Amino acid sequence: MLIKIIFLICFITIMVIVGIYARKHTTSVGDFVLGGRAVGPWLTAFAYGTTYFSAVVFVGYAGQFGWKYGVSATWIGIGNALIGSLLAWVVLGRRTRVMTHHLKSTTMPDFFGSRYNSKSLRIVASAIAFVFLVPYTASVYNGLSRLFGMAFDVPYWVCVLAMAVLTGVYVILGGYMATAINDFIQGIIMLVGIVAVIAAVINNHGGFIEAIGTLAKIDSDIPATMGQPGAFTSFFGPDPINLLGVVILTSLGTWGLPQMVHKFYTIKNEKSIRTGTIISTIFAIIISGGCYFLGGFGRLYDNPAIYKTDGSVAYDAIVPHILSSLPNALIGIVVVLVLSASMSTLAALVMTSSSTLTLDFIKGNLVKNMSEKKQILTMRLLILLFIVISVIIALDPPTFIAQLMGISWGALAGSFLAPFLYGLYWKGVTRAAVWASFAAGVGITVSNMYLKYIASPINAGAFAMIAGLVIVPIVSIITPKLDKNNIKDIFSCYDETVTVHTKKSIEE
Repeated sequence: MLIKIIFLICFITIMVIVGIYARKHTTSVGDFVLGGRAVGPWLTAFAYGTTYFSAVVFVGYAGQFGWKYGVSATWIGIGNALIGSLLAWVVLGRRTRVMTHHLKSTTMPDFFGSRYNSKSLRIVASAIAFVFLVPYTASVYNGLSRLFGMAFDVPYWVCVLAMAVLTGVYVILGGYMATAINDFIQGIIMLVGIVAVIAAVINNHGGFIEAIGTLAKIDSDIPATMGQPGAFTSFFGPDPINLLGVVILTSLGTWGLPQMVHKFYTIKNEKSIRTGTIISTIFAIIISGGCYFLGGFGRLYDNPAIYKTDGSVAYDAIVPHILSSLPNALIGIVVVLVLSASMSTLAALVMTSSSTLTLDFIKGNLVKNMSEKKQILTMRLLILLFIVISVIIALDPPTFIAQLMGISWGALAGSFLAPFLYGLYWKGVTRAAVWASFAAGVGITVSNMYLKYIASPINAGAFAMIAGLVIVPIVSIITPKLDKNNIKDIFSCYDETVTVHTKKSIEE
């Protein structure tokens, strides 16, 4: 217990010191929200990765999908690395940085308002972000409850309050730069922790070959295997179609999430984008691939402790049960690992929510003339408000909110992915197409909560994203186009001539 407490105290001390340090460099709205658009590749890549993977992935998703798909759940991690990280950086990174700088937009709703010349789009986009980000923020706490109970025998509410206070302190003090520096520190902890945990778990079952052999012997009469012998060690697992749905939602979904895309707004320069692409991809392979690979061995720990009273599996209990067999020092590292993953995601979510509501909804609508000091103060107050709301929801989540948390990725990415992606590359996107994407993204995921015409909410979210990618070009072709001169000015940022030193570019 002493080792675990020492780990926690060191972790908390570092987070607070970083917040105090970053406060000295936060003098404007651009500094607070974007880190002055001068954040280097390592900080940006780690900020992207740690925002991507939280306790929801490590405890919830790894346990659930590892149990359902076995070792083939590792494909989810590979998809996260190749689609959610590598392709996202290649396709979105440079163009997002260039166009958002040209439009002087600081948030995703602000981008929609400027790119499509519509105040209404900006307001509605900020409302969608707020509605679906706050419940998602509350869900981040849930992955910690069983883990802290197992490691410290501490009540869930104590853990939630402590985490909320600590996150609030460093985000309110230092803004985005404090978040980015702490994300880097938290990312290193996550890398070390996941490698150590996987090695220990595999070693507990006699090594990799023996663990795979034991997993392959699980009876084929279990409904999940659909009669396939060795299903949980097969290449695509017992249910490849639903596995593909999970890969699409958790990988392609990042392209339309405000808190993820925001990282590209802040990056420093061209070289930083290239370096960040490599770092982010490697980080995702290790963290996400490692989490789902670990979860794939969950059935080796089949035990009454992971079942509910009605006989169903409590997926959130699987990973904590796996970890309970580890040495105390390693459990201490794991607790800090999951705390790091959760706090980095929580910080990004409250930062995105507060900046969106302040800059896209309050400024210019409710308050006409808002100085930079007032904007920063408002964002700090809203960060506090969002943390309080998320704590209240997390302590006593109603059924509706629990459902809403599950569809938040689908609703956000389903609404935003297509108009954002096409808006960076294609001059022909129309306002009507953006409205259609918003309606489809929210409509499909929310209506499916009640009508359940798509059995899995995850597949519903994946369908909403793909629907947006189809709807936007179709609607754009048949609806009135935007002003040509305005569009020409917006896309001129890609044609701007800049002078670089020979060491940066080789002449033909």
